[in-house]
Amino acid sequence: MLDIAEELNRWVEQGRDFAVATVVAVGGSAPRQPGAALAVDSDGTAIGSVSGGCVEGAVYDLCQQALEDGESVLERFGYSDEDAFAVGLTCGGIIDILVTPVRADCAARPVLAAALAAAASGEAAAVARITAGPAELVGRALLVRSDADAAHEGGLGGHPELDRTVAGEARAMLDAGRTGTVEIGEDGSRCGQPLTILVESSVPPPRMIVFGAIDFASALVKVGTFLGYRVTVCDARPVFATAARFPDADEIVVEWPHKYLERTEVDGRTVLCVLTHDAKFDVPLLELALRLPVAYVGAMGSRRTHLERNDRLREVGVSELELTRLRSPIGLDLGARTPEETALSIAAEIVANRRGGSGVSLTGAHTPIHHDGSRRPAGRIGSVA
Repeated sequence: MLDIAEELNRWVEQGRDFAVATVVAVGGSAPRQPGAALAVDSDGTAIGSVSGGCVEGAVYDLCQQALEDGESVLERFGYSDEDAFAVGLTCGGIIDILVTPVRADCAARPVLAAALAAAASGEAAAVARITAGPAELVGRALLVRSDADAAHEGGLGGHPELDRTVAGEARAMLDAGRTGTVEIGEDGSRCGQPLTILVESSVPPPRMIVFGAIDFASALVKVGTFLGYRVTVCDARPVFATAARFPDADEIVVEWPHKYLERTEVDGRTVLCVLTHDAKFDVPLLELALRLPVAYVGAMGSRRTHLERNDRLREVGVSELELTRLRSPIGLDLGARTPEETALSIAAEIVANRRGGSGVSLTGAHTPIHHDGSRRPAGRIGSVA
């Protein structure tokens, strides 16, 4: 739901009633991941997507029904071997979708509205919703914010201990920038039945820091922005690190790369792309970068440059284990030559690293297409209306 927060927040501000269908679990080669959403308002306007087109029509109808009767419903969609034309996912996957009405009289509306407003404004926040359990609890919501001292908002059914437990789980997932489900056993649920909770996290965009204001960097900035990163370009040479040369960058920093990296904020989603291939910049920068808890560190250069750079890094105390984190020469083997092709090669490696892909051609391969969506859906499936 939070993936379409800006549009939904406008609907809330306009006082519209709507229903939102959210992917809560996936199995097999499903096209969208948990958190993907489609919403329909009382006028029939639709935004978002839950399947890339496979089951949108059926989900649209479920949203309209939820708007009429005010009831939440949990529905499973999957490929039908008996009838390939039946409503289902022809890619062979399975998705579970929770459809929740968000009407003026909906008890969860204030919590969902607050979550949408937070996400739309770029604030780090997570919303937890019951997706499986007693019918009267499905759709109940709880909001937590990034401030560990902030109280949670809303509730999951009048059980403070359950709210505290889920708030703790949600805050942990928010800290990691993750969206997924949490299973609460019968004893922990305080309602006599097990519960499945979907936690959706909305966090600021991950960072891509590009070191080296060269022509390849300009192309990489464009691709990084396209992939949703907040992109910073850093170079110690003011004549090259200019807004005119990098109009797509969110930030341009004129500073020695390692000094900037020392003082800037990074996290487990940050990617660092070192394109300078100049030892006086690369060695102190990589010495620091390879010891930071970031997602990706890549460095440009020929294989000879790579070997010489590794020797210099060893000389300053970088361990063999730390060197294994370095992606160098940077990028996947696409035969790239132009800056744009090279940027695509680097971006492809970043995506493969993030998603667990192999980087090999899917044609003739026996690897899964969606590496992070192979887990079977959990929880009770079927109507809860």
